[in-house]
Parts: sequence; C-alpha cells; structure tokens
Amino acid sequence: MKTTISNELPSSSFPKITHKSSATSLASAIIQFTDCLILRNHQIVKADLVVQNGKILDPQKLFFNSKRKADIVISCNDAIIAPGFIDLQINGGFGVDFAHDTESTEECVRKVAKGILAHGVTAFCPTLVTSPPSVYHKVLPKLSFRAGDSEGATVLGAHIEGPFINIKKKGAHADEHITEFYEGFESVKKMYGSLENVRIVTLAPELENSGSVIEKFVLEKIVVSLGHSMADYEIGELAMKRGATLITHLFNAMQPFHHRDPGLVGLLKAGRPIFYGIISDGVHTHPSALRIAHCTHPEGLVLVTDAVSAMGLEEGEHHIGEKCIAIKGKEATIAGTNTLCGSIATMDECVRFFKEATGCSLEEALEAATLHPAQVLGIDKTKGTLNFGADADFIILHPKSLQLHSTWIDGRLVHSNPEVSL
Repeated sequence: MKTTISNELPSSSFPKITHKSSATSLASAIIQFTDCLILRNHQIVKADLVVQNGKILDPQKLFFNSKRKADIVISCNDAIIAPGFIDLQINGGFGVDFAHDTESTEECVRKVAKGILAHGVTAFCPTLVTSPPSVYHKVLPKLSFRAGDSEGATVLGAHIEGPFINIKKKGAHADEHITEFYEGFESVKKMYGSLENVRIVTLAPELENSGSVIEKFVLEKIVVSLGHSMADYEIGELAMKRGATLITHLFNAMQPFHHRDPGLVGLLKAGRPIFYGIISDGVHTHPSALRIAHCTHPEGLVLVTDAVSAMGLEEGEHHIGEKCIAIKGKEATIAGTNTLCGSIATMDECVRFFKEATGCSLEEALEAATLHPAQVLGIDKTKGTLNFGADADFIILHPKSLQLHSTWIDGRLVHSNPEVSL
C-alpha cells in the first residue's frame, strides 16, 4: 500500500469499499463512511460520516431531503473517526528547525508538514524560538497560511516564542537574544518586522510595558500566550484582563505552584476562561501533573508537542543549527547538560500518553488535540470539529489501540499506515 495517496482509496486496509458510481471523479464524489464511531459534540457516537468537495455534509439533508446517493461507501469496522490533530507549538522535526534553517525555510516547512501527516496532524503553527531580528525578518514572511493537501498539513501561521521572555526562565532559549519591551510595541515591530503571518506570541507578562503590548497584540488579532516567566498570580491575572488567553507549556519554564502564590498555574481557576498548552510526552510533565491540570480545567487543556528538530531522528547526538542535541529514549537535551530542549514526541503519541496517564475519556483526549487548539485560534467552526459544514480534515484510528490508520485533508486521503488494518 502507498503511504500517501491522493487519487485513490486504500482498498486493502478497509473491510469493504463500494463504488456506486464510476462516472463521478473522486474529487467531487460523495463519500460515505459507515460502521464507524464519530467524535461529535463532545461524544463518541455511532454514525456515518459523509464528505464531498472538502466539506462534511448532513446525511439527513443529503440522502433523505435531497434524495442523493453516495458515490463511494467505505465500511470502517467500528473504527474511530476524529478531527485531524492541530499542533500550536512545533519548532521543527525530521532534522530541520524553523529558527535555524533560515536559508531553506520553505523546504523545512514542507518537510515537517509532510512528516506530521503520518501522526495525524492536519494543521499546525510553525514555531520560532528566541532569535535575533534578522531571523524573524527573514523567516516570518515565509510562514504564511497554506492549505493542506497530500503534500502536507495546513500551515496556520507562526507562533513566536520569545524573545520577550524572562531570562531566569529561558529554558533552552539563547540568552544573548532575550530582550524586553523597552520601547513598548515599537520594540515588537522592530524585532519581528511584519506581523501579517503571526498567530500566537509567547511573552513574559512581568516585563515592563507588557500590558500595553498585550492590548496591541489583541487588536492585531494575535493570540497572546504567557510563558517563560517569573510572573506571580496577580501579574498573570492582569495579563488575562488585558487579553492574554493562553499559557505556554504549563508547568515548564515558569514559577512552580505555591499555596501562597500559585503563579501562572493558578490562572487555571482565575474566574475567567483560559487555555493552556501542555506537553504530554512522559518527560516534560509528570503524569500526576497531567492529572492535576486535567482535573482542574479540562476545557482549556491543549496538547502541544513542542517538538524540536530531533523529532523523528534516531538516538545519539545530532548537530542541528548552532546546537548539539542528544537523544536518549524519550528525551532530547542540549548535549552535555540536563536541559531539555523540547519534545521529540509526536502528537498521536501525546494523545495516547495523555489518555493513559490521566484516565480521561477518549473524547477528552481527542478534543485536547483537536477542538481546543482550534478554539484558541477561533477557527473551531471549520477546524477541530466534525460538525456539518466543517472542513473534511479528519483521522481514522484503530478502535482499541488508537494507532493511526489514515489521515484525510479536504476529504482526500493524504496518508495511510500499512501496519494498521481495521
């Protein structure tokens, strides 16, 4: 079986495919998935999924009101169909890094966009870590929206993580490039250049002038995320009032929870809704911490990989950009140190680990990687959902192992896993 199929269906991996109309092209065919379990409206339900022209259709209106018939019927043998995963924080993968490989940005984005299809990701935000202005000015114009297809997942725009962060919580960020809002939003414009392709910015809210900067980002319709920060609870709450709606990789690169000052972690119960990214890779966040976060505020939980260039590479040391990264087991560290430099877990692994670690429902695990990230960006009418009229970006999972069977974008098969049959 081919691993990427754009013009044919994987007949060998489905129990049964019926072609009712050979005259209809696959591009405009009405495809009906039967015998499947659908994630819809926060529940896994037994229902058919019907798609045509890249959209999810209402079977009632199509088959009963309009008296139409499906051109292709695919039996799924009780497989799970969920929206495609959305990764809001991914720095690279498969040997490339968006912030370092600046001479081949388009090629790097294509490589990652193609590679993550095999892990169920149908849309993502390429992420740039703390860098000098020259990098942002060169790379950001090349991170524009790109619709997904057989060549790769949808590019939703950039997530910039830094350089306006607290140096005391720099993590693996290069301290020589960390700075502050000395000139307010003018510092932002000088640092980043055009903001046209920016969807999310991670900043430390305790920095001077951050309040007015947050408000300006919100006016520009850019999501403000709080992270790499020493902020106390009060500063974080004020940032929320000014418009911040996300926390970057909860528990990592921030003040630990304390009963007299809960810090940014305390914002999960601040009295107003907030989303928070969390790395569920078995390394960055202890299973107990995952359980605490999930029990505290499940509706805001967003799974992110925070994947670095080492994702998809073999164990050992790899010279990538200016750093030497050591991979051992599930960890990627800066060689010779114990400093984690991001995750090497894939999104499908994060979903499975999160479900196992927290004991949450399958619906909750899947929505943390689909609906919630779409809500962060305000695109949940078309992405991260299987509601009627939404984009036909979805994945098919084995009903017991939750291993990825296939990935679909715009109603077309873009990846199939020959090792998983239904």
